[in-house]
Amino acid sequence: MNDALETQVQTNPPAQPSCPRGGETPAGLKPLPMLEPEPVACCGPRPAPPSGDWERPGYWLWPFVEGFMDTAVGPVPQVKTRWERSDLIGSIGARIGFRNNYKIAPGLYAVGRPDPEAPVLVTANYKLTFDVLRKELAGLDVWLLVLDTRGINVWCAAGDKLFSTAELVNRLKLTGLEKVVNHRNLILPQLSATGVSALQVKRDGGFKVTWGPVRARDIKRFIAAGYEAEPAMRLVTFSILERLVLVPIEITALRKPVPWALLIIFGLSGLGPGVFSLGAAWGRGLMAALALLMAVLAGAAAAPILLPWLPGRTFSLKGAITGLAGGLAVVALVWGRAGWGEDLALVLLAASISSYLAMNFTGATPFTSPSGVEKEMRRAIPWQAAGLLASMILWIGAAFWA
Repeated sequence: MNDALETQVQTNPPAQPSCPRGGETPAGLKPLPMLEPEPVACCGPRPAPPSGDWERPGYWLWPFVEGFMDTAVGPVPQVKTRWERSDLIGSIGARIGFRNNYKIAPGLYAVGRPDPEAPVLVTANYKLTFDVLRKELAGLDVWLLVLDTRGINVWCAAGDKLFSTAELVNRLKLTGLEKVVNHRNLILPQLSATGVSALQVKRDGGFKVTWGPVRARDIKRFIAAGYEAEPAMRLVTFSILERLVLVPIEITALRKPVPWALLIIFGLSGLGPGVFSLGAAWGRGLMAALALLMAVLAGAAAAPILLPWLPGRTFSLKGAITGLAGGLAVVALVWGRAGWGEDLALVLLAASISSYLAMNFTGATPFTSPSGVEKEMRRAIPWQAAGLLASMILWIGAAFWA
């Protein structure tokens, strides 16, 4: 049986009936005459319509599965090209950072009613990637071969060697794809090229690799053009909208460290000549907390949005610039309530943290390379740590200088 079918279902033991059904009569009672031709349940609501051909006893199917196709390797799930409410909710959750284990079963799927001559598209088992692709396949009859990328998208999985030659060849063997289709051609996303050797797939798996477009929305035109990509389909972009999509993920990723950072800030703000002052912890702590929150917005939102227009090549420098602007804005807001040492501490705090947060985007942009990212981090992190340490010393010292 297809491995997608085996793992895409969830065990659901059948419920025990709470009353007689289907003509059964409790002992000692005589059956009542039928008052209408259609059978009626003896208790509760009227029975549901007859089961579809795809339903199996003891299992619950994912909402995107609408049926099964019989193939030479057994039943293959047919998937919908429209999203259900659960798909929409899941996509929102994934885009704001709640994406751990957001994956589907790897294996072979069908869109529409593909025949042995239908194209075969290969994708990752990250459910958001899978959902975006199937939505773009409305009106087509294709096979989907889903690789086990541990719930990671195509580009990142290829870089981590999860969307790989070995996994693709292994999945071809597990699904028995050569028995399902007559041709020997696979369409892989272009962004998977770093992890897959087309030559080795041909040699070990027996299938030829054709590189598809970068974006799922171009797949229909790509297939209609005889598997020829227009120049624009090969272009990797990083537009302002594509950058904005990443902002919620970066901000929600800070939901755990930020409360601890705020606790430390309020604790340090209370230190002074009288050892510790609750009034100072609250009054000075609010100013430092404002600088921290401004740093988060500067590094995780302003830096990626303004990326092409900020000077410098490194993300750490771009983040430091937005953080510097954010720190100066905080100083302007609290002007007159703090001394020069505290003002300088607020600016250093915002610039250091913003610079660090901006570096998170090095893994989500076509502007960088792994070696370049490592080089930047080795240079930037000591400066960021030094700025943060200087900020803390100035902040504590200012309480004794006042």
